[in-house]
Amino acid sequence: MGYYDNAYRLKLRTPEEAVQIVKSGDWVDYTTGLGKPVLLDRALAKRRDELYDVKIRGNLINGPIEVVECDPTKEHFIYHTWHCSPYERSLCDKELCYFIPMVFHLNSEYYKHFLTVNVAMVSVTPMDKHGYFNFSTTTGVTGAILRKADVVILEVNERLPKLLGGYDECIHIDDVDMVVEGEHDPLPDNQPGPVGPIDREIAGNLFPYMKDGMTLQLGIGDLPNAIGTMLADSDIRDVSMHTELCSDAYLELFKAGKLTNRYKTINYGKGVLGIAIGSREMYEWLDENPSIAAYPLAYVNKPTVIEQIDNMVSVNSCVAVDLYGQISSESAGIRQISGTGGQLDFLVGAAEARGGKAFICVNSTFTDRKGVKHSNIVPRFGGDIITSPRSQAYFIATEYGVVNLVGRSTWERAELLISIAHPDFREELIKAAEAQKIWRRSNR
Repeated sequence: MGYYDNAYRLKLRTPEEAVQIVKSGDWVDYTTGLGKPVLLDRALAKRRDELYDVKIRGNLINGPIEVVECDPTKEHFIYHTWHCSPYERSLCDKELCYFIPMVFHLNSEYYKHFLTVNVAMVSVTPMDKHGYFNFSTTTGVTGAILRKADVVILEVNERLPKLLGGYDECIHIDDVDMVVEGEHDPLPDNQPGPVGPIDREIAGNLFPYMKDGMTLQLGIGDLPNAIGTMLADSDIRDVSMHTELCSDAYLELFKAGKLTNRYKTINYGKGVLGIAIGSREMYEWLDENPSIAAYPLAYVNKPTVIEQIDNMVSVNSCVAVDLYGQISSESAGIRQISGTGGQLDFLVGAAEARGGKAFICVNSTFTDRKGVKHSNIVPRFGGDIITSPRSQAYFIATEYGVVNLVGRSTWERAELLISIAHPDFREELIKAAEAQKIWRRSNR
């Protein structure tokens, strides 16, 4: 018998017993990704008719979320996300989810100083012999949420990988109010899709800026996977990882012998991450891997930490860029499609690192449902949500090239951005720039 087994047994509840603590009007947190408490969510949904105005936070969670699915009126449960997964985006489209703007390195401070958490529910690994439960792939956000919660309920998920951490990667049984157990389905197997031709072209345009010994941060989406695949097949060596989100791109680099973390100026020898979303093979790779260290986003994403990493290369995506250099990365018009995440954090941190570079990538065009092609480099935004201000725009990349906007005037920015726009739209953009008085005759 383990030293903490008795404390564990005293706090063990069924999911149905545990969710009785939730009251109408409460704020409940589900944390992020694989931290979703599947059994507790199901049990809470069964209490729908006796609860009203229960407000729930989560982000990057796969469906279904039972409390949302059971209450299309939002009379009983109201769901909120800080960053949309494809499933949560569909909930936003159905008006079943509200978005919470959040710069990720401040996540812990938001909870500490401003937010209410009446009940926190999170999936964790089984308790170890020392009485600790590991936060697994949700280390980036979980610790601060549980410290703020009035009541902490842990759902033991026997399938979660255990991620070794820098700090704040676990919680002790003494700091827990209730524990629930039960069988769980296999983890979702989020396999990366095939590399598309445009993503391959954009990734190829970034290669001249990449070199041996760099530390790499990759955002979410198809482009990071393209970069990981292409780097794995390249001659570049000794790549390091310092990233908010760990995806299969890093697994590909590891399998190719490229991910060594050998030249990091901080966290030497360790690939640093905040959260992880990917394939089951990737989760198996992360499990108890001594070369991986999970940290809170308050550390991973903090610009003053990032700036200490020599040759830091940050690659993120956006939806559109206007001729002033404003970057829209999370909405199409007013439709919420993703979130702010760590884009601003890495733009600032990588730009200040010695040898650092921060890239924002975008396809030059998109085709709407009617088959009409539009430019993703636009004259000016008119209602789209701005994620990154023009004053913090650095390198912008499309399949037509890469430009650096740092220190550039309005007419220089217009010239540079039009040069990497799709050729079909360049004359139209020039006319717009002229009308906006940010074009010089000499540009031609």
